[in-house]
Amino acid sequence: MNAFLDIVWLKLMAIVHYIAKGLDLMLAPLSPMGPAVMILAVVFAAVAMSKFLSKIYKTKRYVELKKEFDYWFDLRKEAMAIKDTDQGKAIAKNIDQARLNNAYYNFFFEGLLGSLLTKYLPIFLMLAYVNEAFKSENLLKNFGQAYIFKYVNNNGEVILVGAVFWYVISTLTVYLAWYIAERLYHRHKKD
Repeated sequence: MNAFLDIVWLKLMAIVHYIAKGLDLMLAPLSPMGPAVMILAVVFAAVAMSKFLSKIYKTKRYVELKKEFDYWFDLRKEAMAIKDTDQGKAIAKNIDQARLNNAYYNFFFEGLLGSLLTKYLPIFLMLAYVNEAFKSENLLKNFGQAYIFKYVNNNGEVILVGAVFWYVISTLTVYLAWYIAERLYHRHKKD
């Protein structure tokens, strides 16, 4: 069994290595613009992939659990709408204990796992790529400096911005820009 797992691990590492080399080749034309632009391109691709996957990827089980949760939640609302409030509360409590809580937890965890796979995994995979491809030694070898940006604060201290920090800042900026662009698009579409 250990030999099988070792073989699987080696195959997986080879695939990851080929993917990283492919990303290096795709980013090579951006090399003259510097590492900041290359990382920004990686961030934009990761955010676009994350947005795309989260819109198209819904498991069959997630859809079924959503229907089940909505059914029991609507039934609970109807129970609470009964004029006899004590009887309505008792029925709603029974619905909660019998089905709604279970339906909610199943729906919640299926949604959480789906969002981990579609929203967060692309971002963290690209973070791992940036951490490896743009480490200080590689930056120094390829761009002549071991950092992305250098700032001098008011006290005269030099602050170096590394690749991972720039990736995080770029990710937040791209998500904010994406949100603003969507809002403007929908507002323009309404008019």
